[in-house]
Amino acid sequence: MKSCFLGALVLLLLACQSTPEGQENDPPNIILIIADDMNWDDCGAYGHPNIQTPNIDKLAEEGMRFDRAYITASSCSPSRASMIMGRYPHNTGAEQLHWGIPPGSPTFVEALKKQGYYTAAAGKWHMGNHIRHHFDKIYEANTAGFQLPSGEGKEPPKMIAQQPSGCEDWIQSLQSRPKGQPFFMWFAALDPHRAYEDGILASPHKTSDVILPPYLPDSKEVREDFRLYYDEIGRLDMYVGKVVAQLKKEGIEDNTLIIFLSDNGRPFPRDKTTLYEGGIKTPFIVKWPGKVEAGKSTEHLTSSIDIAPSILEAAGIAPLAQFEGESFLPLLKGGKAKNRDYVFAEDHW
Repeated sequence: MKSCFLGALVLLLLACQSTPEGQENDPPNIILIIADDMNWDDCGAYGHPNIQTPNIDKLAEEGMRFDRAYITASSCSPSRASMIMGRYPHNTGAEQLHWGIPPGSPTFVEALKKQGYYTAAAGKWHMGNHIRHHFDKIYEANTAGFQLPSGEGKEPPKMIAQQPSGCEDWIQSLQSRPKGQPFFMWFAALDPHRAYEDGILASPHKTSDVILPPYLPDSKEVREDFRLYYDEIGRLDMYVGKVVAQLKKEGIEDNTLIIFLSDNGRPFPRDKTTLYEGGIKTPFIVKWPGKVEAGKSTEHLTSSIDIAPSILEAAGIAPLAQFEGESFLPLLKGGKAKNRDYVFAEDHW
C-alpha cells in the first residue's frame, strides 16, 4: 500500500512539473542570420580552402547545405523585403534599393509575434519604418552615411558605422529576451559589406589565400581587396560561433532552428547587382537538431522567398495568403518538396 502511494505521488509530481525550455513539444526558437554581400562559395562549407569560416562550416556539418539556393534581388534592401514578406521584389512595393517596405505590409515576423513569439532584430535594418512594430525589440546597427575622402586620392567613400560588423548586439538580444517564450531573431550583419579595414582579425588572411574568379584581373590591388573581404567574412564567422555558443550555454540549442544565408553576392564586378550567379546565388545552410540529419546537402532549387513559409510551418503557423514561395521543410525531414524547375531574380535600380 505504501509503495503504491509513493508511486502515485511521484507521478503527480512529474505531471505538475513544467516542461523545460527546449524540449521537443515546445515551439522551436528560430534564428535567421543574414550576411551582407557574401558570395555563395566564399566559405569552407562550399569548398573554399582558405577562408577562415570554422563556425559556418560547422553549421553545415551539423545541418543541411543547399547547393542551388538563390535570392530574388542582388542588392540589399529589395532582397530583404522579399525575404520578410515572402514575395518577389516587384510585389513588395520595395523593389528599388533604399525603398522602405510600405505601411500595412504583412510579414512572417508579424505572424510569429501574433502567435506568441518574442521577435527581435539586431544589426543591419534597411527596410524602412513601417514594419518596425512587427519586432518587440530592434537593436539597429547605425549606418549614418558615407564619409568622403579628405584628400585628392582615388579612395572611395567610407561607410560610417558605429558597429563595424553589425553583429555586436546579437548576444545581447539573446540574453535580454524574456525567458520561457519562443523567440525569433533576425540577425543581419554588415559584414562583409564595404568599406574594408585592415587589422580586424588577430590572424588576417594573406594575399596568397585569395582565389580570384576568372573574370577579374590577377593584380596586387585586386588581391588585397579580396584579402580584406575575406577578413570580414572571418569576423562574421566569429559571431556565428558566439550565437551557437550562447544557445548551448542556455541549453536551448536542440530546439533552435538556424538559417544562414547572404542577401546577395560579393561587392565586386560581375557579382553584386547582377543576375549572374555571383550576384544571386547564396550560401544557404539550415541547422535544426533532431530535424535535419547532420552533414546532408540538397540540389533542390531553393529561393529566398521560400524562407517565410518554411519558418511559419516550423512554428506550426499556416502560410500567409500573400506568400509566393514554398516551404523547404519536407527536404529537412528527408522527403521531397514541391518540384521547382526555375527560380527567378530581378534587377531594378
